[in-house]
Amino acid sequence: MARTTAMRLVELMVLREDIHAVLKYLGELGEFQFQQDLTGASASSGEHLNPDGAIFSRLEQVRTALDIPDLTEYKEKLSVPSTEDESEAVKIIDSVEELHKKEVEASEMLRRVTSDYSEAQAFSNLKVSYSELESLSFLTLRIGKIDPAKFDALKEKVGARATIVKLGDDGSRILAASSKKARFALDADLKEFGFVELSVPKDFKGIPEDVLISLKNKKTEAVQKLSEIQEERKNFAETHKKELLHLLQVYSVGSQIHAVEGNLESTEFVYRITGWIPAYESRQVMKDLDELTKGHTGIREFLPHEVESVASGQEKVPVQLKHGKLISSFERLIFSYGSPLYGTVDPTPFVAIFFTVLFGIMFGDAGQGFVFLILGILMACKVVKLAGWEKFALVFISIGVSSTIMGLLTGEFFANATVLVPFSRWVTGLFGTPRDTILELMPSGNPESIKRMFMFFGFTIAVGFVINTCGIIINIINQFALGKKGKAVFGKTGLTGAIFFWYVIVFAVRVALFGHSPALYDWIVMGVSLFLTAFGEPFERLVDGERPVLENGLFSAVIAAIVEIIEVISSYLSNTVSFLRVGAFALAHAVLGYIIEMMVEIVPPAGGILVSIIGNGIVIVLEGMIVAIQVVRLQYYEFFSKFFSETGREFKPFRFEYKSAVQA
Repeated sequence: MARTTAMRLVELMVLREDIHAVLKYLGELGEFQFQQDLTGASASSGEHLNPDGAIFSRLEQVRTALDIPDLTEYKEKLSVPSTEDESEAVKIIDSVEELHKKEVEASEMLRRVTSDYSEAQAFSNLKVSYSELESLSFLTLRIGKIDPAKFDALKEKVGARATIVKLGDDGSRILAASSKKARFALDADLKEFGFVELSVPKDFKGIPEDVLISLKNKKTEAVQKLSEIQEERKNFAETHKKELLHLLQVYSVGSQIHAVEGNLESTEFVYRITGWIPAYESRQVMKDLDELTKGHTGIREFLPHEVESVASGQEKVPVQLKHGKLISSFERLIFSYGSPLYGTVDPTPFVAIFFTVLFGIMFGDAGQGFVFLILGILMACKVVKLAGWEKFALVFISIGVSSTIMGLLTGEFFANATVLVPFSRWVTGLFGTPRDTILELMPSGNPESIKRMFMFFGFTIAVGFVINTCGIIINIINQFALGKKGKAVFGKTGLTGAIFFWYVIVFAVRVALFGHSPALYDWIVMGVSLFLTAFGEPFERLVDGERPVLENGLFSAVIAAIVEIIEVISSYLSNTVSFLRVGAFALAHAVLGYIIEMMVEIVPPAGGILVSIIGNGIVIVLEGMIVAIQVVRLQYYEFFSKFFSETGREFKPFRFEYKSAVQA
């Protein structure tokens, strides 16, 4: 069985003048994980610590100001900033900041002019001198601003006690008049509605026409100037877009190099770098570094067991799973649960096979499966993008193929059971009497169909037996590889537990299918294997040389053994019966298809097409999600639980990521 990738710890002693070149090489290589996490350091922690990070942040502000779409990944060969890049970056930053300053000033000017023009318009219809109105002994006047939406409510509130007059077209300026006796009530009402009084000159009669025209012209000029500046910014963005994106990429690389460099162990002249690399890369990496630094870099390589922190248990060796494109697309299912321990069996190929098979069994429809297949192909070709799900394109292709094959067996094609009848009759005719379906899931009044349905459920339990067995075997191999011989032999999912599980299954099959009567040797094999498993902990301590064997005494060991017997029987029973859900979901899928087909038949032809499209769409989306969740659950609880008693450390190498500089 394939194991996790062999790793090596490499120690590098790098001269100060070579550190940037070495870090660039390692980041571009993407196969070096620092022994201590250095990549989480801030990329913009100050110009004196990370000058490239500071420039990158300013370039990001420039890109935003110019409305240039952001990059999601590097589009050119990785490089670090040069002297020319720095000069060009400063030039672009200064130009855009100047443009931005001019645009802000123009916007502020437009705001002021627009406000002045609105104020002037508001008083343009006041033809009587304000001082003449205010001098009336019986009259109280108030001029000011109010929310236009509140004008009618204010007018209704004051009623006959005061007169409210709009002074502008927009209703935001008003004149309120009341008797001297009612002035306090008027002021209270105005305050309630958010009135803001304006200071008006005593001889004010209104705004002369020439002033209004002048203000209007100023407003037009301000709009024109702002438009010109915005057009200038747009032209600048078009002419400098390529150069700006280039600068963002090189300064992203530079900022990440500075971020790592600032956290390395160093003296005045030398930097020390320690990290893990895959063993298959170590020889080439040492050769490349030697050429890159002209032999000035000191390199030492260690096997995992030679590393003190690993031998003492303080550090776990990072785990890399190396596969082709198809199998690697299933890796996230492993790491979302936990990383295998270093040196143990790589379960990814098993997960890929089991996930594909289980999904196909539960979601058997040739048409709906073909939709997943086409979707996966389009995602792989980057024609369709689904928020980062493109990395699972090969998973979609795999489940599409398995669902299509299962659909051909069950005769389902977009919930229609008649389209594939010719195909089914041709295939079954090759082996005997032609039938409308190769594998009939839907039960009918025919006893034969009921029998076939129960046989199918038996088949799903057999699939579960295979998956459980693989998990047990992986655990036994892992425990021996980790030097835990006692646990490998006497553990619940060790050799004795496996013998109990396998023998019970074989015994049940013999009794159910072949009429076997239990014999003494059956009880002996099952009893002995269960006894050894129940008292697994004392036997483990005995084999591993740990003393005392009965750590907490005989009575405690007996109680623990009783609990362990219950646990072993219940867990293996549930692990096996749990796979009945595979058959149940397959049957439920067939029933849903039958319901859709019946609904199509009872509505008019045009409506039937619509019902078929909507029904199949709902099944593909909702049931597809439900089936995927159930498959993941079966993998986690029935397969992974057999050997994932302890998780390792995922290999996360240092590699340049475009956005990391601004996310830090």
